[in-house]
Amino acid sequence: MNQIMRKRTPSTFAIVTFGCQMNARDSEKLVGILEKMGFKETEEEQADIVIYNTCTIRENANQKLYGHLGTLKKRKEKNPDMIIGLCGCMMQKEDTVQYVREKFPFVDLMFGTFNFHRAPVFIERLLNGEKQVMEIWDSPKEHVEHLPERRKYAFKGGVNIMYGCNNFCTYCVVPSVRGRERSRIPEDILMDVRALAEDGVKEIMLLGQNVNSYGVNFMEKEKSEILKSTTGYAFPNLLRDVCRIEGIERVRFMTSHPKDLSEDLIRVVAEEEKVCKHIHLPVQSGSTDVLRRMNRHYTREDYLLLVEKIRKAVPDVSLTTDIMVGFPGETDQDFADTVSLVEQVGYDQAFTFIYSVRSNTPAAEMEQLPADLVSHRFQTLLEVVRRRSTEVTARFTGQVLPVLCEEENRHTPGYMTGKTEHNITVHFPGTPDLLGQIIPVRLDTCKGFYYFGSIMNE
Repeated sequence: MNQIMRKRTPSTFAIVTFGCQMNARDSEKLVGILEKMGFKETEEEQADIVIYNTCTIRENANQKLYGHLGTLKKRKEKNPDMIIGLCGCMMQKEDTVQYVREKFPFVDLMFGTFNFHRAPVFIERLLNGEKQVMEIWDSPKEHVEHLPERRKYAFKGGVNIMYGCNNFCTYCVVPSVRGRERSRIPEDILMDVRALAEDGVKEIMLLGQNVNSYGVNFMEKEKSEILKSTTGYAFPNLLRDVCRIEGIERVRFMTSHPKDLSEDLIRVVAEEEKVCKHIHLPVQSGSTDVLRRMNRHYTREDYLLLVEKIRKAVPDVSLTTDIMVGFPGETDQDFADTVSLVEQVGYDQAFTFIYSVRSNTPAAEMEQLPADLVSHRFQTLLEVVRRRSTEVTARFTGQVLPVLCEEENRHTPGYMTGKTEHNITVHFPGTPDLLGQIIPVRLDTCKGFYYFGSIMNE
């Protein structure tokens, strides 16, 4: 075994998170694990242990990580005892792991999405003399619940309800890096939510790659009395059960796949006061032909009908989406269909991005579009999204809405920042003692997808 003697034991750590809400949730657990080991969290620039929790959904995420590693190289040369670790989705790709090993041999630790709970074992091995620890599982081998964690916010928190994805969109690596869909049993989820409520949490985010398909492949099903006594327990059932928990005032969920969003779920969003009136509904493209080649399992018409059903049941709903530009084979007409769909739906916010080739996906083998053409389309769509989102979001101007005060405004002294139940950001004059409170705020001025407002005294 390759051994190295460390002159001093590290005392501080930093977890740097790239990517989605699922990664952010994993990082909260990593922070809890390392603090349980006796390490103290600090800024990345000062930390003895730096772990990057990686994302690989797009190529720019890879490049961002490589840039960070290049910066750390000099620190590592000055301080050989420093531990540099990588975990998360990027580590589940063999070609990426091999590239890191060749280009950044000073990385001490690599592990993936299926075994991050083993971080204490890995770090102990490094402290006990191993030069490098690289352990990446190709699938889940054990199920570990109720890990230590430290949330970013005291008053809101995320709860995983399922892991993995079964959709196999032709551009996406998630099924290979997160595995197949696995649903947690209701009791474990509700136990987590109750614990958060007892700890003062007011807002819950239920998390999964596709929460709408919750109920597939239950883990530890034999332990669930709910599943033994209930037929067809699915996401709408879980959502109602979470709303019954005392102390929780808001419930959100992320992310919804359009093909699985049921009328039962729409009914729950409409009827349950605690469920926030916001649905993130990724469309990816407004062209039925592109959607077919993406393997999205719905057409443009299906999607628009779903939007119509949602808006009929929840008239003031906030809809947000993800839209991809430049998918292989996208024609001028395909792109025009996407633009027209954005105009027709009227999203409160749309996250637009350029298609990124991911190795070992079917789309990577398709004929790619010229970069200059894609860039032009992207800028065109961005302008439409900004204009349309401003028009739609402005519908709340002058209304007084409950806002969860989340943080001090980083740009305007004397202001706080929070969100409405529609997931719209509001900046307003206030003081830090308001943090964690849900307060009435009049939305005075719309600035696109956010507002400046004023606290209303009740």
